[in-house]
Amino acid sequence: MVRAFRWLLPHPLLTLILAIVWTLLQNEISAGMVVFGIILGIIIPWITSIWWPDRPDGIRLGKMISYSLIVLWDILVANVQVAWIVLTVPNAKLKPAWIAIPLELKQPEAITVLAGTITLTPGTVSADLSDEGHSLLVHVLHTDDPDGVRDDIKSRYERRLLEIFS
Repeated sequence: MVRAFRWLLPHPLLTLILAIVWTLLQNEISAGMVVFGIILGIIIPWITSIWWPDRPDGIRLGKMISYSLIVLWDILVANVQVAWIVLTVPNAKLKPAWIAIPLELKQPEAITVLAGTITLTPGTVSADLSDEGHSLLVHVLHTDDPDGVRDDIKSRYERRLLEIFS
């Protein structure tokens, strides 16, 4: 029974998200649009399932929600900080830095979430991942302490992602 369900809905959460997003993108909610959203939510994951062979197992949803809230808060704070830097720090006094962050994360999905988190946070951009996936290169707009930024990323984000994806 589980095998048949997995064949019909290879990614149930993605199916649900696609159906909800489709319905919300319409100007008005109608039964036809909900049904069409469900159909899209079933067809798209089914067609693309061959490119998703190794899904991460055992993601801790509660920890992922708290991680998302922390990231949202950090994005808000970083927006204010970057605005302050842009308005008050002359270009000649900016201290940009390239920081190599050694990774303990091994799962590609977890590394992708970390890189996306860094890029979503204003003032930082994930630029490159080493060939072996052991370190992430990050550009920081302005910092007096590159080691502190590295340690902050490792403790604030990577440590939590290790808990989520373990």
